[in-house]
Amino acid sequence: MNEAPVVVEVTRGRLVESRHRAMMAACDPRGRVRLGLGNVGGVTYLRSAAKPIQALPIVSSGAARHFGITLKELALISGSHSGEPMHVEAVAQLLQKIGLSETALQCGHHPPLDAETARRLRPEEITARHHPCSGKHAGMLALARFLDADIEGYLDPEHPVQEQIRQTLARLADCPPSAIGIGVDGCGAPTFALPLERIALVYARLANPEAVDGEEPLRAALCDVTRALREHPEMVGGTRRLDTDLIRASQGRILSKAGAEGVHALGISPCARFPDGLGIALKIEDGDDRRARAPVVLEILRQLELLDPSTLDKLSACYVREVKNHRGAVVGIIRPCFRLEAI
Repeated sequence: MNEAPVVVEVTRGRLVESRHRAMMAACDPRGRVRLGLGNVGGVTYLRSAAKPIQALPIVSSGAARHFGITLKELALISGSHSGEPMHVEAVAQLLQKIGLSETALQCGHHPPLDAETARRLRPEEITARHHPCSGKHAGMLALARFLDADIEGYLDPEHPVQEQIRQTLARLADCPPSAIGIGVDGCGAPTFALPLERIALVYARLANPEAVDGEEPLRAALCDVTRALREHPEMVGGTRRLDTDLIRASQGRILSKAGAEGVHALGISPCARFPDGLGIALKIEDGDDRRARAPVVLEILRQLELLDPSTLDKLSACYVREVKNHRGAVVGIIRPCFRLEAI
């Protein structure tokens, strides 16, 4: 099946009013596609799902050790934080370590993703540090400083920082760097496009660094980044964020990273069902981030029996929305409607 199948139905009363389609690939660290939905070779940008990979050269180059970057800060670099005080303070500390001010960040300003934090701030108080990508940008600046490369041009796709990131992604995806598509992300940084099955492969290797042959600096960097995500999930997202809650609920057995436009990637640690681990890459075809993605992610985990039913019920209560009218009455539901296909 190459067409993206319907994965979510949105009802109003007895009628299915809207539908969302998606493509998904699940791959082991050897590159074998195990499960899929629709076209597993469909190409999409990773968007923010690339952040744990973008963090790897900071470790493998020696920059993290040189600047004393902690695991907590490494999780911040790998995440899309909510702009809460703990995140904003961590970005400031990271910039201080590398000897740069907030003006070096080229991600732009963005209101905090955390609604309570956003309500407390006046518009003039919102800074680049509140941007969900400011940790990633601070990490890129750290690598630029370590390489003694141009600071102003750190977002140029040909900059040494971006070259190292693309080479690392290519190594994990088993493809030449020239095969990776390049666009511009919402924060101004390069974003990379790959087939879903290749993104799944990358996340399978992220979840099981021991499966990566050779190149000890890369394997060590994978171990550090995954440890950072597992030990500091609050820095990956924040209060009431699906990525954070999935990592916590699974005690680090599931690594989760969302990207814009309906992209989501999961890394599953080796377990009884998947002894080598598993990578999962999902793309909601219409780019929906608000109502389709979370039900699909949780349904995938349910079908693969990777979280117990009570945990999934609690997560669904938080992240699966109901259809309500303007008075707050429930008038419909949002429900997954797919079965994973073995390949």
